[in-house]
Amino acid sequence: MRIVIAEDSAVIRAGLARLLSYHGHTVVAETGRAEELWAAVAEHRPDLAVVDIRMPPSYTDEGLRAAIAVRETHPGVGILVFSQYVETRYATELLTGDPGGVGYLLKDRVSAVEDFLDALDRVAAGGTALDPEVVAQLMRAGRRRDPLAVLTEREREVLALMAEGRSNAAVARLLRVGERAVEKHVSNIFTKLTLPPARDDHRRVLAVLAYLRQG
Repeated sequence: MRIVIAEDSAVIRAGLARLLSYHGHTVVAETGRAEELWAAVAEHRPDLAVVDIRMPPSYTDEGLRAAIAVRETHPGVGILVFSQYVETRYATELLTGDPGGVGYLLKDRVSAVEDFLDALDRVAAGGTALDPEVVAQLMRAGRRRDPLAVLTEREREVLALMAEGRSNAAVARLLRVGERAVEKHVSNIFTKLTLPPARDDHRRVLAVLAYLRQG
């Protein structure tokens, strides 16, 4: 896998590059500034970009806005946001356009290298990888506008797990219910949120975030 890293911390950037190289990936570019991300992607056409949120000059949301710009011009490039912070406004924009090939992990909650590498693979393959805390904060932000009022409590639980990228079987296992029950909940969610037929993974890959645009 060919990867671009956009991370302002030189230590973390170097550590990521070494980790990825050790596991057989090719880091084609590294940058500590968000405005250089787009140029690096345009030049190298990587499979994936790993992007921090708070980068120079203001250390607010430059990285996330740069990631959105990359998605607009290079939709085939996967984006894995890797940060200490949850920024709900731009995260919702990044995830609700076409949520396939997008991930958002929190640095202090990644407890195993294998989990991080698995997230890279899923995002590069067009799937999603979202930290549960990111999902929870985005859902809370959405509920302030009450967009999910049409869902039952159980449907919200299923939707939150779907948003993390869980399969129906995984959702059933975590909620300790049958897989057929989960399938019914998923069908109800799609119907209630008026999500049109599409590739199933694109409807389930964060149906909650797609709906936030309507809030």
